[in-house]
Order: sequence, then C-alpha cells, then structure tokens
Amino acid sequence: MPSDVLSTQALNRATLARQLLLTREKMTVPRAIEHLVGLQAQLARPPYLALWSRLQGFQRDQLTKLALKRQLARGTMMRGTLHLMTAKDYLRYRGLFQPLLAAALRSVLKERATALDLPALLATAKPFLDEQPRTFEEVRAHLLKHHVGGDERAMGFATRMMLPLIQVPEEGLEWGWPGNSGFTLAESWLGEKLSTDDDASPLVLRYLAAFGPATVADMQAWSGIKPLKDAFETVRGKLVEFRDEKKRALFDLPKAPRPPEDTPAPVRFLPDFDNLILSHADRTRFVPPEHRPLLSTKNLRVLNVFLVDGRTAGTWTTERKKGAATLVCNAFEPLKKPVRDALVQEGEALLRFSDPEAAKVAVTFAK
Repeated sequence: MPSDVLSTQALNRATLARQLLLTREKMTVPRAIEHLVGLQAQLARPPYLALWSRLQGFQRDQLTKLALKRQLARGTMMRGTLHLMTAKDYLRYRGLFQPLLAAALRSVLKERATALDLPALLATAKPFLDEQPRTFEEVRAHLLKHHVGGDERAMGFATRMMLPLIQVPEEGLEWGWPGNSGFTLAESWLGEKLSTDDDASPLVLRYLAAFGPATVADMQAWSGIKPLKDAFETVRGKLVEFRDEKKRALFDLPKAPRPPEDTPAPVRFLPDFDNLILSHADRTRFVPPEHRPLLSTKNLRVLNVFLVDGRTAGTWTTERKKGAATLVCNAFEPLKKPVRDALVQEGEALLRFSDPEAAKVAVTFAK
C-alpha cells in the first residue's frame, strides 16, 4: 500500500537527478542517451545542447562520430516525433511504436488515409529508400511518378509513419545532419532486424529510471502509447508506490535517486523540445501553470528554456553579428542579481560551446 506523499518539490528534485540536471555527470554519450531513453531531435542541434547541459566535458564531435559510426539513430519514435536513440534502443523499441504511428497517420490524414493504397505505396517507397538515402522531396517525387494523381503530401507522410526510417548524418557539418536530411531504411543502415517484441513493460522501467516518480498518465504522455496500465501491472512487483499532493498514484524504482527537497539545483539552459518539458502529463514539477502557455509557439514549437531552481523561468535565443555571439534571456519574472550572474556564467559557457568561432560572447536580458 502506498504510504509516502511526495511533494511537487520532491518530484522536481527526483526527476532533475534522473535527467542529469542537478550536476553534470561523468558519463559516456551512449550511456547518457540510453539512460535518458533518447533525446528529442526534431532539429539537429538540440541533442548536442541537451548533452552539453548534462555531461562533463561534452564535445560535439563525440556525438557526431557515434552517429557516423551508426551507433546512434535519429528517427521517429515517441509521440511520432524525431528522437536520437542508441542503435540498440532504436532496434529494440521502434516496432513497439508502430501501432501509435499508424494511428497518427489515420488521425492526421482522416479520410485522405482511406484513399491510400498503403501496400502498393510502401512497395514503391521501400526499395527507393533502400537504394540510397533520399530526401522527402525526392521520395514524394518518386511516389508521384509511380502513383500518378496521388495525394503527394499524404503519400509522403504515410511513408514516414509506416516505414522504419533513419535520418542519415553527414561528415563536416556543424550539427551532424543537414537541414534537409536524407532518409534510409533503418534495418539496412543499422545492419540488424527490428525487434518484434510488443511488450511495453520493460520500457516502463526505463521510463521511470529517466523521468520518475511518475503516474501511468505521465508515461502515456511521454510515449504516446495508450493504455499502459497493464504494462505497469506487469512490473508492479518491481516498483514502489507513492502519492502526489493530489493523491494520485506515483510509481518508481526502489533504488532510483530521490534527493532531499532542499538539494541545490543550478541554472540550466535547455534546447527546444527538450525531454524535460515534454515527458509528463502533469508538468507542474518543472513548469508553473502560468508559464506553460509561454513555452511554445502557435505552431507547437517548444522553445528553448532556462531553469532557475529547477523550474522554467524564461526562454532564450541566440544572435550572431559581426563575429559576436549573444544569448538573450527573456525572463518570465524579475530575476535577482545572483541568478542573473549565474545565468551569465552558464550562458557564456554555452555560447563558447555552440559558437566556438565567435570572437566575443555575451549574455543579455530582454527585461
């Protein structure tokens, strides 16, 4: 029976510890990505910044070299969004998400989906993508050539959702992948078959290690897979149970870190779409309710945020002019001088990482 109530502050510190955001950890890049169950990778740059904020001495070529060696895979996974995974985890879990991706296809396209001849469409796309990496402009043109009069965008989206694809990295790029990356078949690129195991219960343990303590609804929000109650029940004997301040059941691993509530949390800059912001149904452990509308744009892009005392305190952008790189903090509320000083120190270090060619770096405050 659950006995302990975990405050919002306790949940904050516990999850910051799992997310490697209480202190920069001495951990290899593959181990960190595996521990975090992947990194949001809607754009090429965010995984690099996410790891810089979490690991001691991280250098961008560490990630790029692993991707080029095919030890990492950037493809569609949780919530139907792009993630950077270890190759091992991509192969293990990509099949588990296929029903979600098929449902997303039907949900987005609606009646346009029923008009598609999926078997014929995928039979056309698969050898074309297997031959060499292709951009989706090339994929759509190829599909139109063989399915004259077809719905170009619908066919492209169906291919993206229904085939396990990898975005292919390239050498010599600042962030490892071009803006218009080529895609190819995952099994060919990684040299192994995808797992056909559809048991989600091992993923429950992985999720809690990275994001717990958490509710079933939290994991459903992170993964996009519903329902997950049975998967939690399968591993319930391996879990401990708590309650949050609203008396909801929280599950966790017995030996996972749950630091004291007064554990210091340093300021941190997080990239757009960061894991921390998108991985719980109830985000109040990190995001005060009044801040939530400020974290994304109308087209659902999740913005760069900075944390103060473990909670969202503002958004940030960078500017590059005449050899100078500037990080601009847009705070949601007035910041005290020690906090501003800490943000300046952390922000200047981030700029030296992200803009090593800049002759000067500076951190400013919009207000």
